[in-house]
Amino acid sequence: DYHKKQNALRALQKKALDKNPDEFYFKMIRAELQDGVHVIKQPKDEVTPEQVKLMRTQDIKYVEMKRVAEAKKIERLKSELHLLGAEGKSPNKHVFFFDTHKEVQEFDIATHLDTVPELVDRVYNRPTIATLQKETLKGATDPAHLKKLSQQRKNQYDLLKQRIEREKAMFVVAQKIQTRKDLLDKTHKVKVKKETTNGPAIYKFKFQRKR
Repeated sequence: DYHKKQNALRALQKKALDKNPDEFYFKMIRAELQDGVHVIKQPKDEVTPEQVKLMRTQDIKYVEMKRVAEAKKIERLKSELHLLGAEGKSPNKHVFFFDTHKEVQEFDIATHLDTVPELVDRVYNRPTIATLQKETLKGATDPAHLKKLSQQRKNQYDLLKQRIEREKAMFVVAQKIQTRKDLLDKTHKVKVKKETTNGPAIYKFKFQRKR
């Protein structure tokens, strides 16, 4: 046993002496010089800390349950808001057509819409003059009250945006957990696309006929 170990050590020493100093090894492409010192390049983290924490502590069923609950809240918020006056939403356009240039100059939007000038800027709940003569105007009319309602609507849209982003993040986490679960299979696979913060890694599995 002693001589066997000595022979192994001599073989390793000979291999080290015979090694080409210019031989390629993978650390060459993973290292770089910084102020004359070799530093190993650290791979970019393609998973956010929140995703890592969630993947380590919860399983895919829990994440999917939370995602479905979030999606239901999103649909309920959308039905309440009706996408009226949303920020970032392209402004509505109402195009009027005329035959002569004189009609354009004499055009009055309140007269054309058959309403009062104070209600022209409304994109909804804009009654006609005939309706106003029969019924009182419904809804808030005081400027301070209208401003308060506008702020409340803006807060609701901000909440809706946050819930949509949270639902998307849950969907990505569920996909990543499912991918890691699929990798436990012993089937031969080849990575097609790397994992990113917005999606899981994609693998191509070898087809196996099931009996």
